Amino acid sequence: MAGNDKRRGATRKPGTKKGMVKGSGGQRRKGLEGKGPTPKAKNRVSHPAKQRVDSAKAKSEFQQRKQREQREQPELIAGRNPVAECLRAEVPSTGLYVAYGIDADDRVKEAVQRAGDRGISVVEVPRTELDRMTGGALHQGMALQVPPYKYAHTDDVLRAAVDSGRPPLLVALDGVTDPRNLGAVIRSAAAFGAHGVILPQRRSAGITAVAWRTSAGAAAKLPVAMAVNLTRTLKDLKSEGLMVVGLDADSDISSDELELATRPLVVVVGSEGRGLSRLVRDTCDQTVSIPMFSEVESLNASVAAGVVLSEVARRRRR
Repeated sequence: MAGNDKRRGATRKPGTKKGMVKGSGGQRRKGLEGKGPTPKAKNRVSHPAKQRVDSAKAKSEFQQRKQREQREQPELIAGRNPVAECLRAEVPSTGLYVAYGIDADDRVKEAVQRAGDRGISVVEVPRTELDRMTGGALHQGMALQVPPYKYAHTDDVLRAAVDSGRPPLLVALDGVTDPRNLGAVIRSAAAFGAHGVILPQRRSAGITAVAWRTSAGAAAKLPVAMAVNLTRTLKDLKSEGLMVVGLDADSDISSDELELATRPLVVVVGSEGRGLSRLVRDTCDQTVSIPMFSEVESLNASVAAGVVLSEVARRRRR
């Protein structure tokens, strides 16, 4: 009969899943043993929570890869004024594109002349092709191709600031994702005597064509460094003797009372929406707000940076 282990060939082989064939063999006791704590939902292979975690991780990796690819691609700066300003500032360039039949005003003539003097190739293209190359941007018949931006290292920026003979002044951006704001901050930083700008590697705008255009060539004069971890970088700068001041609308200290302005300083500007992140705010030695009329809720990140940097420059002149 089935299950009779006395029959020839009926004995189960050792190591099979069914275990012992005679007696209880401790099977009951073994069945009472626990299998350890239940894994968290996000660690279970087929659980929806793990699928959500894996999906979010894959999406984050895709976005980071896309950002790296974008940073490694040449950029096109469109518009007559931005092109002329970048060529005056000797922004590294690989090609100048000019539309057929363009109305050659002074800016066009200057751009073509400067490009020729620097050995930059000047290429005439149909206006429709220029529309496609610039993604429909307002190019006014001119576009300048620039190679991927080469970011500086924070240590090199700090060393140059110390060697300048003036108290170091750096600007750090915490989550500023609008390239126009980034370009405007770089322009203000250069105008008010800052030695460099620091960007976080993640969740931040990079030096793109839009940032080049907004900075009006200042990005070619002022070094921009990229930090893998902004909080850690700020702590390293503090260990080198710099004070860290963050812009916070809820601070009780006004920028008019910024006594740290004449000391080696890092000014941290938060994102357009949420401001400073918690870890960065906790790292700051002091936070300051900008005095405003009550009817105005907040300022653009680049405008706020310009106001505080102007105050720092004023105090340093004194």
